[in-house]
Amino acid sequence: MTSTVPAPRFLRVALPTPLRRLFDYRPCREAPACGWRPGLRVKVPFGRRQLVGVVVECTEHSDLPAQQLKQVHACLDEAPLSADWWWLCQFTARYYQHPLGDTIAQALPVALRQGRPLQARQQERWIARQGDDAAPGRAPRQAELLAMLRQHPRGLMTPAITAQGYTRAQLEGLLAKRLVDRREEPVAAPAETSSTRLAEPSLPLTREQAGVLAELHEGLDRYHPCLLHGVTGSGKTEVYLQLIEAVLARGRQALVLVPEIGLTPQTLSRFRQRFQVPVVALHSGLTDLERLDAWDAARTGRAPIVIGTRSAVFTPLAMPGVIVIDEEHDGSFKQQEGLRYHARDLAIARAHRDGIPIVLGSATPSLETLAQARGGRYRHLRLTQRANRHAPARLEMVDLRGRPRQGGLIPPAIEGIRQALNAGGQVLVFINRRGFAPTLACHACGWLAECPHCDARMTLHRQPQELVCHHCDFHRALPDACPTCESGDLRPLGSGTERTEETLAALFPDTPVHRIDRDSTRRKQAFEEILREIRRGEPCLLVGTQMLAKGHHLPHVTLVVVVNADAGLYASDFRALEQSAQLLVQVAGRAGRAEHPGRVLIQTLHPDDPNLRLLADSGYEALAGQLLEERRLAGLPPFRHLALARFEAARETHVAEVAGNAAEALREWLAAQGSTVTCLGPVPAPMERRQNRYHMQVMLSDTRRSSLHRACAWLVQWLENHPDGRRVRASLDIDPQTLS
Repeated sequence: MTSTVPAPRFLRVALPTPLRRLFDYRPCREAPACGWRPGLRVKVPFGRRQLVGVVVECTEHSDLPAQQLKQVHACLDEAPLSADWWWLCQFTARYYQHPLGDTIAQALPVALRQGRPLQARQQERWIARQGDDAAPGRAPRQAELLAMLRQHPRGLMTPAITAQGYTRAQLEGLLAKRLVDRREEPVAAPAETSSTRLAEPSLPLTREQAGVLAELHEGLDRYHPCLLHGVTGSGKTEVYLQLIEAVLARGRQALVLVPEIGLTPQTLSRFRQRFQVPVVALHSGLTDLERLDAWDAARTGRAPIVIGTRSAVFTPLAMPGVIVIDEEHDGSFKQQEGLRYHARDLAIARAHRDGIPIVLGSATPSLETLAQARGGRYRHLRLTQRANRHAPARLEMVDLRGRPRQGGLIPPAIEGIRQALNAGGQVLVFINRRGFAPTLACHACGWLAECPHCDARMTLHRQPQELVCHHCDFHRALPDACPTCESGDLRPLGSGTERTEETLAALFPDTPVHRIDRDSTRRKQAFEEILREIRRGEPCLLVGTQMLAKGHHLPHVTLVVVVNADAGLYASDFRALEQSAQLLVQVAGRAGRAEHPGRVLIQTLHPDDPNLRLLADSGYEALAGQLLEERRLAGLPPFRHLALARFEAARETHVAEVAGNAAEALREWLAAQGSTVTCLGPVPAPMERRQNRYHMQVMLSDTRRSSLHRACAWLVQWLENHPDGRRVRASLDIDPQTLS
């Protein structure tokens, strides 16, 4: 049935293009039942292509004559997309200075971008009619099938039945005889059949946990931002679970964001064990249809609990009740390409708009969040004790200077590993560099294996044997001799996870060694299989990158060895020390989480570094307080707001000229406006040449976001309208987390 509301003359549509504008179309004759409204998906002609866009405005006026405008081919929805999702897309595009059409495309599941109907897949459940002893007559297989279904009062899905050797014809036969019922329900989050929400009872809380939970309960009916600052192993997850239990009791939904896909199965398992309600996951490991199923379950309210990585912040909720950001400090919440949004910051904006509480949990809060808590804008809740009552493991500095190394490990560390294994514990050796060695060198002339496309050295890998650039993914076979002097004396420099794994396997031949990095876990389920093996509790050695440092519960690890703590301490980025300290504390938190106390050995060339000593002696919060004061004096975030304009081109002269002209034009505009925004640059990026393209950047800063955003908007417009702007690829990063 078509709507009786008069159709507007024109529709303004946002399309997935890099152009920062809307496109006018004439509506098609078949209007949706709800009438033409913003938020409807439409299929439209765009050049030679067909694109799926979203209606932003219905209007009676267009800058172009009606006869020049194309007509919408079809409306794809019966009702507009959710209002909360639509608001978040518009806010994101505006705040991050990104085209609305591309923002919408990023926020939609792929299946919806391609024009698939907005509905989840359905599945069939077959249920035997209870209290009916009738038999299917002379059909023994139907009788067997009916007996099996009677053993399952909730019924079985079609795939589970056919897997037992039964056919659809047999099911249809029972249906025709009215011995079974067939019910269609969504694949993800079918209708609840249990009257209880909990599958297992909540755990008893410590006094600290109970106090924190009581304060969180006070803010369930309003926007209530809280920093849950708890040491590793203090039971933050149990607080989340019991808070969400209270939210579900009010008939509302919970959105839980985790930083890495590797943490999703662990978190999902914990929530499904506790709750007897549908829990759905949203992350990049799902197929397009699985993601659509979960998205629809959240949108319609069938899924009371939604767990996902950063893109899940765009998931529409029918009845939002609370948002939880676990490991809120983690850099994975910031998208580093295209739409450069920060999921934590969008979640805060979303919670404010919806009037719901948001909990930011971390043992090592970001300085931005810590500053908000210290300034009283967020409630600062603390968990200072581990749930097992053991004190967190202390950081012990081990001096690398003048010591022989094997696979990056020195004798005191190797002896510590031997003692931990002999005591029946597990050992985590942390080295945040995958591959066998950081590079390959000629011992005769000093040649280093460098990437031909980037200003970077190539990493030596042994599985398989090759040189790989970790920036552009260029692969090269190992040379037989030095390409400069033809010497055959080529040696690996430094250690990566592969080399450390090889060394440990030789030193401890009777102990299993598990390497966990991006290379060893490429195969689906590989990470989960290794974690299952580790959780059996038998003595073993774990060699891992930061994949292992993020929130994993490894109860049998009693010793952590950090191979090289200096890698990030002295980098040029102003966030380097903050991020290195967070990583050290997080990886140290993997030790001593059960009944045995933990020990952490930090190998360093600078054991007397005052920042390292402060971290080891007084903890992360003391160091963070010092860093906040340094940032205040230096005029850096969180006391000033930053934006980074990045320019890249195939020719160095082009990028230098355009970046220089853009910066000069911006400075002239700022002076004319009397603006307080500071414009620095252009300067070459820390890695100037990457993938055979040259990169430069201009940094803008101000104490007021509004002034900074006006300057950014002007710069974007200049780049779009000025002929120079088309000679390079430019992007804008609001609140950058790295200057590289």
